[in-house]
Amino acid sequence: MINEEDRSLIERFKAGDETAFDRLVDKYSGRAYQIAYGILGNREDAEEVAQDTFVRMNRALMNFRGDSEFTTWMYRIATNLAKNKYRWNKCRGSKVNVSMQEPIEGGSEDQALYIDVPDERLTPDEKLLFGELQRSTEQELAKLPDNYREALVLRNVKELSYEEIAELLHCKLGTVKSRIARGREELRRNLGL
Repeated sequence: MINEEDRSLIERFKAGDETAFDRLVDKYSGRAYQIAYGILGNREDAEEVAQDTFVRMNRALMNFRGDSEFTTWMYRIATNLAKNKYRWNKCRGSKVNVSMQEPIEGGSEDQALYIDVPDERLTPDEKLLFGELQRSTEQELAKLPDNYREALVLRNVKELSYEEIAELLHCKLGTVKSRIARGREELRRNLGL
């Protein structure tokens, strides 16, 4: 499951060697940043999420059993934190002190550039339809066989790779792909899509 170098570093950390955790941070901080940046598209937010990922991992590493790769665990934490940050930015606004009326830097006074933000909110009718589809999907997903539902949730909700899902479910890659394909087909059929 877990590679030997990571296992050794984790064991050293559990024994009280803080430098072992520093080595894990050095080894994987770039990957945590890439995951966060892929979701957020913002350097500062991605750096913050990468740091938060390792803070959270430091607190929880004593309980890490090694059932999965260290990188799979880190990926899940970084992804969840990045998604939370993305939702926070979307709800409360990132860079709330940016004025829509002020010219963008780089524009001259006579040729000022302004921010033009399209309204991408759903109309009330679209919200209603989306809500109905979401409820129907959740109901039909709950009716799927456990092995299909679990694979679909890991892929489409948790956004894990097929390889990570195979590792988590202790099955072959082909089995994961088959379960996801069959689960999607059954879900489409049950939703009448």
